[in-house]
Amino acid sequence: MKVVIGADDNYYIANYVVNYVRSKGFDVVLIGSLKSGRQEPWPKVGYEVGKLVASGTANYGIVICYTGTGVSIAANKVRGVRAALCVDAKTAQGARLWNDANVLALSARLLSEEVAKEILDAWFSVEKPDQSELPNIKQLNELPNE
Repeated sequence: MKVVIGADDNYYIANYVVNYVRSKGFDVVLIGSLKSGRQEPWPKVGYEVGKLVASGTANYGIVICYTGTGVSIAANKVRGVRAALCVDAKTAQGARLWNDANVLALSARLLSEEVAKEILDAWFSVEKPDQSELPNIKQLNELPNE
């Protein structure tokens, strides 16, 4: 399974996330500062991760900026992306289970290694969405971009 991970700056926690996801056996593609080593605009990072997920190049995306908000907004500009800003494991699990979220947005400001690990474990623990939510997910995907 391929996971694309992007960050707008070279945050310690972003590098921790990359290493932890790799340790779980995922193929990781790096975007933004994780690839270039220098600060990158958060709109570009979020959008690029979103494009790779929506195109099927990656199964999931993880985006990281100072608050997590900017990259989640940028990723959600891509049709087919359902980016969720998660600050705890229960929210991450719910985003996958009930919303079929395919991009996880994280705040570099808020995360410790322990909380990041909990969020990632919860995110990847959900293999498919709750079947009762499929009509809602379908309806979401059919909403027009205005």
